[in-house]
Amino acid sequence: MLVPPCSAPILSAPFFFLEMSESLKPCPHLPQAFPDMDWRCLNAFGSIRDIEFYLTALRYAQYLWLKGYPGRAILAMTRGLYADLDGSESQLGQWPLPFRALQWFLLNYREEYGFLGNPRISYQHQAGRIRGERRCQISWRAWACWYIVKQARPDLEPDRKHRIEEPEKCEIAAGLKTHGILDELQTWQVVVDYKLPQAVIER
Repeated sequence: MLVPPCSAPILSAPFFFLEMSESLKPCPHLPQAFPDMDWRCLNAFGSIRDIEFYLTALRYAQYLWLKGYPGRAILAMTRGLYADLDGSESQLGQWPLPFRALQWFLLNYREEYGFLGNPRISYQHQAGRIRGERRCQISWRAWACWYIVKQARPDLEPDRKHRIEEPEKCEIAAGLKTHGILDELQTWQVVVDYKLPQAVIER
């Protein structure tokens, strides 16, 4: 496939550094962003959701975070998470499914960084409204993210008007085991078993 215009000139070039606030640090669980990225970087893929789309989405998430758009960064990261991968892609060894990146965003977010929104509600809605051939896989990934948000940001309220049965941790694990790719369950399990700081627990 054609490489998106935003990355084509620099795929083999040294990494570039973005202008960013001194208070913002790059997420260590995402690849470095290319300069001057925007929505066209992902639109260039059309309906293709392969490993190149996945990596571009993660880079774009990094870009948005550093530019002060944390809510949009999570949305871009999630688009990458929902890519159609089979687990054999060698790049996943360095950049596994971004469950840890999501947790890092939530734990490192401060209000002065920009608008976060409510990712708990977002994932709750996604889990219940996904359609299509990969509905089961994507729905369980959404619930996996929902659980991470619930842990890292217990202060975020759910949408109580959205009538849906929220799964237990063991049910999410079973869903990822059944419908996920190689090592997906283990990648998520390491994140949700991470001992959170007491300040987070007491929120």
